[in-house]
Amino acid sequence: MAKLPILTYPHAVLAAKAQPVGEITPELSALITDMIQTMYESDGVGLAAPQVGHSIRLITIDETGPKERKSPMVVINPEFVECTGKKESEESCLSLPTFTCKVKRAENVTVKGRNEKGEDIEIKAEGLLAIILQHEMDHLEGKTLVDHASRLKRTMYETKIKKWKD
Repeated sequence: MAKLPILTYPHAVLAAKAQPVGEITPELSALITDMIQTMYESDGVGLAAPQVGHSIRLITIDETGPKERKSPMVVINPEFVECTGKKESEESCLSLPTFTCKVKRAENVTVKGRNEKGEDIEIKAEGLLAIILQHEMDHLEGKTLVDHASRLKRTMYETKIKKWKD
Protein backbone atom coordinates (compact mmCIF):
# COMPACT_ATOMS: atom_id res chain seq x y z
CA MET A 1 0.00 0.00 0.00
CA ALA A 2 1.25 3.43 -0.90
CA LYS A 3 -0.09 6.95 -0.62
CA LEU A 4 -0.35 8.36 -4.12
CA PRO A 5 0.31 11.99 -5.03
CA ILE A 6 -2.95 13.89 -5.59
CA LEU A 7 -3.07 16.08 -8.68
CA THR A 8 -4.25 19.62 -8.14
CA TYR A 9 -6.21 22.01 -10.31
CA PRO A 10 -5.57 22.98 -13.11
CA HIS A 11 -3.80 19.70 -14.05
CA ALA A 12 -4.89 18.50 -17.51
CA VAL A 13 -5.92 15.00 -16.31
CA LEU A 14 -8.54 16.61 -14.05
CA ALA A 15 -10.16 18.24 -17.08
CA ALA A 16 -10.27 15.11 -19.26
CA LYS A 17 -13.17 12.67 -19.56
CA ALA A 18 -12.05 9.36 -18.02
CA GLN A 19 -12.06 6.12 -20.00
CA PRO A 20 -14.10 3.03 -19.04
CA VAL A 21 -12.35 0.25 -17.13
CA GLY A 22 -12.20 -3.13 -18.88
CA GLU A 23 -11.05 -6.17 -16.96
CA ILE A 24 -9.94 -6.15 -13.36
CA THR A 25 -6.20 -6.74 -13.44
CA PRO A 26 -3.73 -7.11 -10.57
CA GLU A 27 -2.54 -3.58 -11.42
CA LEU A 28 -6.09 -2.24 -11.08
CA SER A 29 -6.53 -4.04 -7.75
CA ALA A 30 -3.27 -2.47 -6.50
CA LEU A 31 -4.45 0.96 -7.65
CA ILE A 32 -7.75 0.50 -5.76
CA THR A 33 -5.87 -0.42 -2.56
CA ASP A 34 -3.57 2.59 -2.96
CA MET A 35 -6.52 4.91 -3.69
CA ILE A 36 -8.33 3.86 -0.52
CA GLN A 37 -5.12 4.38 1.49
CA THR A 38 -4.58 7.78 -0.16
CA MET A 39 -8.18 8.83 0.48
CA TYR A 40 -7.85 8.05 4.20
CA GLU A 41 -4.36 9.52 4.65
CA SER A 42 -5.52 12.72 2.92
CA ASP A 43 -8.56 13.00 5.24
CA GLY A 44 -10.93 12.49 2.32
CA VAL A 45 -14.29 10.75 2.01
CA GLY A 46 -13.95 10.11 -1.72
CA LEU A 47 -11.30 9.89 -4.42
CA ALA A 48 -11.54 9.50 -8.18
CA ALA A 49 -8.80 7.84 -10.25
CA PRO A 50 -8.14 11.02 -12.30
CA GLN A 51 -7.14 12.76 -9.05
CA VAL A 52 -4.19 10.38 -8.77
CA GLY A 53 -3.25 10.57 -12.46
CA HIS A 54 -5.27 7.67 -13.91
CA SER A 55 -7.88 8.78 -16.42
CA ILE A 56 -10.16 5.80 -15.83
CA ARG A 57 -13.72 5.49 -14.50
CA LEU A 58 -12.97 4.38 -10.94
CA ILE A 59 -13.94 5.95 -7.61
CA THR A 60 -13.40 5.07 -3.95
CA ILE A 61 -15.71 6.35 -1.21
CA ASP A 62 -16.20 6.07 2.52
CA GLU A 63 -18.86 8.32 4.01
CA THR A 64 -17.68 7.33 7.52
CA GLY A 65 -14.17 8.60 6.74
CA PRO A 66 -11.68 9.85 7.16
CA LYS A 67 -11.56 9.03 10.88
CA GLU A 68 -13.78 5.94 11.26
CA ARG A 69 -13.03 4.13 7.98
CA LYS A 70 -15.92 1.71 8.40
CA SER A 71 -17.34 1.26 4.93
CA PRO A 72 -14.95 1.80 2.03
CA MET A 73 -16.66 1.33 -1.33
CA VAL A 74 -15.26 0.95 -4.81
CA VAL A 75 -17.31 1.74 -7.90
CA ILE A 76 -15.90 0.90 -11.33
CA ASN A 77 -17.59 2.49 -14.37
CA PRO A 78 -20.27 4.20 -12.24
CA GLU A 79 -23.41 5.45 -14.00
CA PHE A 80 -26.43 7.32 -12.68
CA VAL A 81 -29.64 5.31 -12.86
CA GLU A 82 -31.80 7.91 -11.12
CA CYS A 83 -31.38 11.36 -9.57
CA THR A 84 -34.22 13.05 -7.66
CA GLY A 85 -34.70 16.11 -5.51
CA LYS A 86 -32.41 19.11 -5.15
CA LYS A 87 -30.05 20.04 -2.37
CA GLU A 88 -27.32 22.63 -1.94
CA SER A 89 -24.11 21.53 -0.24
CA GLU A 90 -20.86 23.22 0.75
CA GLU A 91 -18.08 21.12 -0.74
CA SER A 92 -14.32 20.92 -0.79
CA CYS A 93 -11.95 18.74 -2.80
CA LEU A 94 -8.54 17.14 -2.30
CA SER A 95 -7.53 18.44 -5.76
CA LEU A 96 -8.46 22.03 -4.84
CA PRO A 97 -6.57 22.97 -1.67
CA THR A 98 -8.29 25.72 0.37
CA PHE A 99 -11.23 25.97 -2.10
CA THR A 100 -14.85 25.48 -1.10
CA CYS A 101 -18.08 26.33 -2.87
CA LYS A 102 -21.80 25.69 -2.72
CA VAL A 103 -23.04 23.17 -5.27
CA LYS A 104 -26.59 22.23 -6.24
CA ARG A 105 -26.86 18.44 -6.30
CA ALA A 106 -29.55 15.79 -6.49
CA GLU A 107 -30.79 14.85 -3.03
CA ASN A 108 -31.14 11.15 -3.86
CA VAL A 109 -29.20 9.13 -6.42
CA THR A 110 -29.05 5.57 -7.61
CA VAL A 111 -25.72 4.56 -9.15
CA LYS A 112 -24.81 1.30 -10.86
CA GLY A 113 -21.37 -0.03 -11.63
CA ARG A 114 -19.05 -2.84 -10.59
CA ASN A 115 -17.20 -3.45 -7.35
CA GLU A 116 -13.51 -4.36 -6.99
CA LYS A 117 -14.36 -8.05 -7.69
CA GLY A 118 -16.10 -7.15 -10.96
CA GLU A 119 -19.58 -7.86 -9.58
CA ASP A 120 -22.50 -5.66 -10.63
CA ILE A 121 -23.61 -3.32 -7.84
CA GLU A 122 -26.28 -0.71 -7.35
CA ILE A 123 -26.09 1.96 -4.67
CA LYS A 124 -29.16 3.90 -3.54
CA ALA A 125 -27.90 6.96 -1.72
CA GLU A 126 -29.15 10.06 0.03
CA GLY A 127 -27.52 12.75 2.14
CA LEU A 128 -23.73 12.79 2.35
CA LEU A 129 -23.27 9.57 0.36
CA ALA A 130 -25.32 10.98 -2.55
CA ILE A 131 -23.21 14.16 -2.54
CA ILE A 132 -19.93 12.21 -2.45
CA LEU A 133 -21.01 9.99 -5.35
CA GLN A 134 -21.97 12.99 -7.48
CA HIS A 135 -18.76 14.85 -6.58
CA GLU A 136 -16.51 11.91 -7.47
CA MET A 137 -18.44 11.12 -10.66
CA ASP A 138 -17.95 14.76 -11.72
CA HIS A 139 -14.21 14.02 -11.74
CA LEU A 140 -14.81 11.20 -14.24
CA GLU A 141 -16.41 13.75 -16.58
CA GLY A 142 -13.48 16.15 -16.25
CA LYS A 143 -15.33 18.50 -13.89
CA THR A 144 -14.08 19.96 -10.62
CA LEU A 145 -15.72 22.22 -8.05
CA VAL A 146 -14.24 25.18 -9.93
CA ASP A 147 -16.67 24.34 -12.76
CA HIS A 148 -19.55 24.76 -10.31
CA ALA A 149 -18.26 28.05 -8.87
CA SER A 150 -19.29 31.53 -9.86
CA ARG A 151 -17.03 33.30 -12.35
CA LEU A 152 -15.81 35.63 -9.58
CA LYS A 153 -14.93 32.80 -7.17
CA ARG A 154 -13.20 30.87 -9.97
CA THR A 155 -11.11 33.91 -10.95
CA MET A 156 -10.12 34.53 -7.32
CA TYR A 157 -8.99 30.91 -6.91
CA GLU A 158 -7.04 30.92 -10.18
CA THR A 159 -5.27 34.11 -9.06
CA LYS A 160 -4.36 32.42 -5.76
CA ILE A 161 -2.96 29.41 -7.64
CA LYS A 162 -0.75 31.66 -9.80
CA LYS A 163 0.65 33.27 -6.65
CA TRP A 164 1.48 29.82 -5.18
CA LYS A 165 3.39 28.89 -8.36
CA ASP A 166 5.43 32.13 -8.44
